[in-house]
Amino acid sequence: MTGCVLAIDQGTTSSRAIVFGEDYQPLSVGQQEFPQHFPKSGWVEHSPTDIWTSTLRVCREAMEKAPSAGADVAAIGITNQRETTLIWDRSTGEPVYNAIVWQDRRTADFCAQLRADGLEDKFTSKTGLLLDPYFSGTKIAWILDNVDGVRARAERGELVFGTVDTWLIWQLTGGTVHVTDATNAARTLIYNIHENTWDEELCSLLRIPLNMLPEVKDSADEFGMTVADLFGRSIPILGVAGDQQAATVGQACFKPGMVKSTYGTGCFALMNTGDAPVRSNNRMLTTIAYRLDGKTTYALEGSIFVAGAAVQWLRDGLGIIESAGETQGLAEQADANQDIYLVPAFVGLGAPYWDANARGAMFGLTRNTGPKEIARAVLQSVGYQTSDLIDAMQADWPDAEKPVLRVDGGMTASDWTMQFLADILGAPVDRPTVAETTALGSAWLAGSKAGVWPGAESFSAQWKLEKRFEPRLDEAERRRLLSGWQDAVRRTSST
Repeated sequence: MTGCVLAIDQGTTSSRAIVFGEDYQPLSVGQQEFPQHFPKSGWVEHSPTDIWTSTLRVCREAMEKAPSAGADVAAIGITNQRETTLIWDRSTGEPVYNAIVWQDRRTADFCAQLRADGLEDKFTSKTGLLLDPYFSGTKIAWILDNVDGVRARAERGELVFGTVDTWLIWQLTGGTVHVTDATNAARTLIYNIHENTWDEELCSLLRIPLNMLPEVKDSADEFGMTVADLFGRSIPILGVAGDQQAATVGQACFKPGMVKSTYGTGCFALMNTGDAPVRSNNRMLTTIAYRLDGKTTYALEGSIFVAGAAVQWLRDGLGIIESAGETQGLAEQADANQDIYLVPAFVGLGAPYWDANARGAMFGLTRNTGPKEIARAVLQSVGYQTSDLIDAMQADWPDAEKPVLRVDGGMTASDWTMQFLADILGAPVDRPTVAETTALGSAWLAGSKAGVWPGAESFSAQWKLEKRFEPRLDEAERRRLLSGWQDAVRRTSST
């Protein structure tokens, strides 16, 4: 059997599919953007149909472009935007409502009420998560309570819940398989990461019927066979992981203390903590990095809601740029004497602040501030937010040394941004030769399960560095810039 694997990377703004060859290099790619829906301020939705049809289209495109028209593909791996929540009819597959996206903030008041009732520690101790609209549990409850007739249907056993991976597997298998993997389950707010099971008490608190929930499998496992007429033959689905965990695998962060950070719509840093979950005292998340052969590996995670999305704001909101690639040139030409700080709290602040009601703000504007300085502030905001995450992780796990940060995602193409990141962290930043690490991670999970790709140790040995960015900034200047950032965040806070 050949070693080609089809990786489905279903993201927040687009669906992609990549066929990887035996050398882990992409052989072909299909990609399609799909519409975003904003029915109210702070609400973000996707059409479930758009998620599925765009995914199917890019899979077919990637297969057609691949050698032998994809006939050598041995398995499929899936990675997906996490926390995004769907509910559909068990018999017909018809969704009862749009997918509520991870960025959506409609359940902020519900989360605040749960905190006021003294329940956050109960949720955190079991799930490793905080009571925030980010996670799936309160989204499920919202659909059950706000869409006519849905709760009654759910209680009769007619409806099922799934994150995006579950929805895609359901579609790919013709509605015959209702499963997820441990990494996606760990982001729902109702999964006990210590016992690796759906938590009846938490489901009861959110009034979520247990019979709605999918079976939870390892990240490399048998997730079903595709319907033959989708790709001309049935292909096994053998790997699934949420996007940030898949990137952790794709970056070969298999050893405790290793850290990766992905820069897409948001920014997500994960630190491998091994087989023991580390309880955060700094409002980081304790989560599952991956589960292989029944063994769980845990991670500390920090989530930033807005990274690349701020660049999109420059393009679509302000009209300062026509393409993301223009930001580096603007930043390089910015007035070095202006300290402009953008706090991109467009949908609240994520870790370590978790301030759902904060909103974006810019500080330090002068009469001479223009597009160049604003573009630089956008890129710098990503570095500042990453610094917050790394500092919090190190405080939670003081035995860990300041890590080398392995990076991936669209923003890492900017040398200027990566150099600023290294400077503000005071630590090296490593960019790999294979930029598609999220898709690669899901491909490795599937390929290793299929027996056509090697195990973790051999896979790690194949990781290759494209460029290392060493910190060059004077320590006193680094601290001055961080002090200005921290002051800007304080002034942005809603509390």
